[in-house]
Amino acid sequence: MDNQNVLLRMEGICKSFPGVKALDHAQLTVRAGTVHALMGENGAGKSTLMKCLFGIYSKDEGHIYLEGQEINFKSSREALDHGVAMVHQELNQALKRNVMDNIWLGRYPTMKGLPFVSEKQMYADTMKVFDELDVHVDPRMVMSKMPVSQRQMVEIAKAVSFHSKVIVLDEPTSSLTEQEVEHLFRIINMLRERGCGIIYISHKMDEILRISDEVTIMRDGQYIATRPAAELTKAEIIRLMVGREMTNQFPPKLQTASSEDIMRVEGLTAQYSLLSDVSFSLKKGEILGVAGLDGSGRTELLENIFGAATRKSGRIYKNGTEIHNQSPKAAIKNGFALVTEERRATGILGILNIRENTVIASLKKYEKMGFLNDRKMAEATDSMIQAMSIKTPSQKTKIQSLSGGNQQKVIFGRWILTSPDILLLDEPTRGIDVGAKYEIYQLIQNLAKEGKSVIMVSSEMPELLGVCNRILVMSGGRLAGEVDADHTSQEEIMTLAAKYV
Repeated sequence: MDNQNVLLRMEGICKSFPGVKALDHAQLTVRAGTVHALMGENGAGKSTLMKCLFGIYSKDEGHIYLEGQEINFKSSREALDHGVAMVHQELNQALKRNVMDNIWLGRYPTMKGLPFVSEKQMYADTMKVFDELDVHVDPRMVMSKMPVSQRQMVEIAKAVSFHSKVIVLDEPTSSLTEQEVEHLFRIINMLRERGCGIIYISHKMDEILRISDEVTIMRDGQYIATRPAAELTKAEIIRLMVGREMTNQFPPKLQTASSEDIMRVEGLTAQYSLLSDVSFSLKKGEILGVAGLDGSGRTELLENIFGAATRKSGRIYKNGTEIHNQSPKAAIKNGFALVTEERRATGILGILNIRENTVIASLKKYEKMGFLNDRKMAEATDSMIQAMSIKTPSQKTKIQSLSGGNQQKVIFGRWILTSPDILLLDEPTRGIDVGAKYEIYQLIQNLAKEGKSVIMVSSEMPELLGVCNRILVMSGGRLAGEVDADHTSQEEIMTLAAKYV
């Protein structure tokens, strides 16, 4: 490697948390003007390594050099001031504030000679960054009113606004449409040409092989290898990541669906979203996929069924009897469960431990005379840890310290303890590595085998084709069509997805 061109070097990085060694002499070398992919299973230590770089965690051992100078940032602000920026997988933004407030927070431009914020200058500075990146977002838009994909692009623009030398992108495309991914890649190529070093964390191997110059692979907190991306194949990446061959991406598909309808939806229309006149049926033991472009109404469909959004009209029947899921509480009572799209925002309770996160939806099972039975809660949690193969030091570990894949398994365990008949899954494998994905697919199939019915929203068409029995295709808030997963193609699904756009 050309040492003259080395921008960042991390050597012998160790980091331990109670009960687990997250990093064991990990290393990473990034050259200027390159995209360096960082890969590994959930829990491999990728995000922990980057948090040590960014000043969120203090490393226990090791050295970090930026442009030949040893650094040891004590805070993320210090990292940003020295030209190191990080766009996190789980966005942490001031949602009640507008776009330009989020970009310039802590470094507001002031009026000349006065200690007051210059809104005019802040707007102009924001537009300058957006024009440079070809981002079309209103700087005065409140963040909470924007889709996740646009919020992601704002966060990337914020990183660029610091004129960073090193930019870490952690699962940057997990919330982006195909068009937005292409836009992001144009931005990355522009930054590469400027001489930036881009550290790109993703589980999407097609993206890695396309955009990266080099790939570093980690496993169990340790450095495994660094290879030129051009010399790698998907099979070789998987072998290095998991330490074994994985011949199948999906478990063998089981034909578990019966001819009996467990649920029928008629004319479902939302009060406050574009969802309009959706009708379909769900079989007992069926895995029903929901495809569509971003904004097509997929999430709104699940939220209306679950009572998390207000229904304007329509009926839902379960086992032939009309039910009224007017709230999530009513839906749970009626045998429904919902795994939401945004794990951090609406899935986990980050400051609580694994036991609390696991039992919170079924507390009445462990209550007697107004008191909770700690032993029974511990037993139930342990059964879920075993059944889900959750990697954790103990039940008392805070869930926010687990990898994304293990957090997702805890959420699955939470809902399984409610004994649901129908599981609604919104992007259940988003931001999860190939090994953990397989385990989630296996879990979904096992639930169907037990007679549970599953509705699964996913942006990854190979996932829908590989796991589901049937696929509903949403477009513009309406049901554009229904296909048999074993006798369709990605082209047919995309044609239907564009029907009402």
